[in-house]
Amino acid sequence: MTDVARQLLELLDIEQLEVDLFRGIGSGGETTTRIFGGHVIAQALMAAYRTVPDRTCHSLHAYFMRPGDPSIPVIYQVDRARDGGSFTTRSVIAIQHGKQILNLSASFHVEEEGWDYQHDMPDVKGPEHWLDRPDLREPYIDRIPEKHRADFVRERPIEIREVEPRDLFNPEKAADRNYLWFRMQAAQGQSPVMQHCLLAYASDMNLLGSSLRPHGLTWFQRGVMSASLDHAMWFHAPIDFSEWHLYDLDAPYTGGARGFNRGLIYTQSGKLVASVAQEGLMRPYKPKGDASDG
Repeated sequence: MTDVARQLLELLDIEQLEVDLFRGIGSGGETTTRIFGGHVIAQALMAAYRTVPDRTCHSLHAYFMRPGDPSIPVIYQVDRARDGGSFTTRSVIAIQHGKQILNLSASFHVEEEGWDYQHDMPDVKGPEHWLDRPDLREPYIDRIPEKHRADFVRERPIEIREVEPRDLFNPEKAADRNYLWFRMQAAQGQSPVMQHCLLAYASDMNLLGSSLRPHGLTWFQRGVMSASLDHAMWFHAPIDFSEWHLYDLDAPYTGGARGFNRGLIYTQSGKLVASVAQEGLMRPYKPKGDASDG
């Protein structure tokens, strides 16, 4: 197991401070300048799970309130909203500097039998046909400002292979629908709870980028301000995130400085295991010092 994989597993193994009160590590994960959205979602889900011993999560809905500060821990306060015969509901507030940075509601369900149906997985070339994230980023290293370069190239715990990736700095306009393969080999043998939290963490990757594609934009360009506003996820089937999964992404609408993004997550054998939706900020702005300022 790599050091970064071990760090992510430790990051999700949150500390219990009191009944229904937990503390999570703020540093680490995908970014160093602020806490990655999937990081807070996954820790909040783990906090909820620590109060639900006998059921699995089938859905979560979260709002990002403020950027997370990676220099301090995050406090998670769980409210036991409901314990029913078949469903359990938990509300979680993530707090830093005395203010909410995220609130999340999660619903848990006993295992039941029912009718089965799903859309077929898209016909996409397997992960072996596409470059790993480090290889994909290597040609851009010299174009990244020196103060951000180490963060750009550092090792990450989640393997990502984008299908037909675009140029980070000079992208052409493209269809909103796009795909990537992802996995975390160190997830092998982890509990069903940890599998859910790891997939929740990874589900925030590349999702908002779908709504930038039709406009020929990426968040590496100047003049593009983007941020996740909310996040919803539904778990459909058991997960083994040590295996490759296809993330089928699209963005059916952008407007009003916002973009709506969706994702379907399939196993490599074609089983639909999760669905995701997210709205994000897409605000044009003029960077300070822009030559066009006159």
